[in-house]
Amino acid sequence: MDRDTILLLHPFIAVTVVFPLIGIVINRALQTRQRRLQVSTGAKSAIPPSAGPEHAQLGRWLTGSVVGIVLIAFAVDVFGHIVDKQVWVKNPFQVILISLVFIAAIGSLALLYRAKARLWRGVFAILTSVALIVLGSQDGIYRNDAQWYISHYYYGIVAALLMIFSLAIVREIYQDRTHRWRNIHIVLNSIALILFVGQAFTGVKSLLEIPPVWQKPYVQKLYEQKCDKMPCTIQSDPALKMPK
Repeated sequence: MDRDTILLLHPFIAVTVVFPLIGIVINRALQTRQRRLQVSTGAKSAIPPSAGPEHAQLGRWLTGSVVGIVLIAFAVDVFGHIVDKQVWVKNPFQVILISLVFIAAIGSLALLYRAKARLWRGVFAILTSVALIVLGSQDGIYRNDAQWYISHYYYGIVAALLMIFSLAIVREIYQDRTHRWRNIHIVLNSIALILFVGQAFTGVKSLLEIPPVWQKPYVQKLYEQKCDKMPCTIQSDPALKMPK
């Protein structure tokens, strides 16, 4: 499987898994809230009691899916950069550290799912979040810092962190009688929903901006000569062979 095909795994999983899950989670969230309001007034609700547990379970799946596709995107960019720049030869210790951070991110998320005590849920949520931020700061990641306000990377990393936090506070939501944690959950996930909508736009934009592997040398020349700001022509380099 070539790198361009691997790169498409991120949008493929987003379209086929993450966004459908978002729609179902929102549906169950609205049903759960409507049922809670109806029951609180003494009315009989036609919404089944299973809506709440289904919302919680689907939310757990959504968190894993979001963090998973973020790690896939990071792995493609980071290890692609390592191969292209021969970082393994120049600095093998750095490659080992990066690999360990990937393992730590996956392990911390898995332990977060299993943790019950508030302390450990907080610890593993922080470790997972820090690992994502560290990986996102590595060379090779397409961040588009000049346009951070419409950056697919920044929208995605914030949405992933909000998902991790939501997973960490699930027990508090059900145990808190003051509904403070539930209100925090609603506010933060409303923000996450806005970010996911932004992800749909910025994701398409990034696919247009990131060229296939065989086009990269030519596109790089376009940027070097600032062809995005003024008309110019790039001559084909004989050393760069087009695929047959």
